[in-house]
Amino acid sequence: MKKLTVALLSGGISSEREVSLQSGDQVYDALDKDKYHIQRYDPKTDLGRLVIDASGIDVALIILHGPYGEDGTVQGLLDLLHIPYQGSGVLGSALAMNKAVTKQLYEISGLPVPSYMICHRNEDMDVDACVKQIGLPLVVKPVAGGSSVGMSIVKASGDLQGALDKAKSYDNAVMVESYISGTELTGGVIGNKELEALPIIEIVPDQSREFFDYEAKYTPGVTQEICPARIDDELTRQAQSYAKIAHRTLYCQGYSRTDMILKDREIYVLETNTIPGMTATSLLPQAAQVGGISFSQLMDKLIELGLEQHQASIHPTST
Repeated sequence: MKKLTVALLSGGISSEREVSLQSGDQVYDALDKDKYHIQRYDPKTDLGRLVIDASGIDVALIILHGPYGEDGTVQGLLDLLHIPYQGSGVLGSALAMNKAVTKQLYEISGLPVPSYMICHRNEDMDVDACVKQIGLPLVVKPVAGGSSVGMSIVKASGDLQGALDKAKSYDNAVMVESYISGTELTGGVIGNKELEALPIIEIVPDQSREFFDYEAKYTPGVTQEICPARIDDELTRQAQSYAKIAHRTLYCQGYSRTDMILKDREIYVLETNTIPGMTATSLLPQAAQVGGISFSQLMDKLIELGLEQHQASIHPTST
């Protein structure tokens, strides 16, 4: 059987560039070289070469995080080049990247979310009014971004402005959200029309850390990740259902991973990742492994789903 030519995109120009490069290395190692001829591209330097090579590429794997990679921009370029790719398209990618829009769509779909407010870079937030409305402690983070870059936990009103300034240095808009202390959960979903919910993972950050920050996410041994999560069957089904609802609500395709928090048997949905990390310490590959899907098989499945979705977009089923 003829090998598929796979364009592996990693790197890029976002604040998550290094994580993307690490993920790209892991994916390259996991791909079956008997099935795929792999060509690597870094969007920071190689977009011109990608355009030139487009006619010889069968499918792309987008292993990019943050703006200009996970937000629909690269997806739009690949659509123009008629290159199939894994994961969500322009719409789903853009929606999930914007935490403000994500929250609004979650609410419309009936998913429970923490209380929140949005502040734009050119606006001054009334700190006292914010604390009065939402309460303390608070989570402050850029609206567009991932890997907890620019995120802070605020326990005193006097610290809120500094946290806002920090988050605004990464984005034009900032989300201020009620901090819910509970059990951190994440649920992966795989599929296009038919969705498969992966086992739920429980995240236990090191006690020296207040939250699952950038270093905790990507440094082996800093965070304990338990799969399946230590929750009962009822809560497991609910978390998996929420992950599927979030996936469909945001028009995701192929796969996604939704982060949640559990407190007093109430699950709150936080955000959805359309290109979850693919390093050795990443969560979605761990959940897939527990679900009986090896890293290599996971890559095969995502490529298959990407090709399937591309075909469906070219030849939509008539109604």
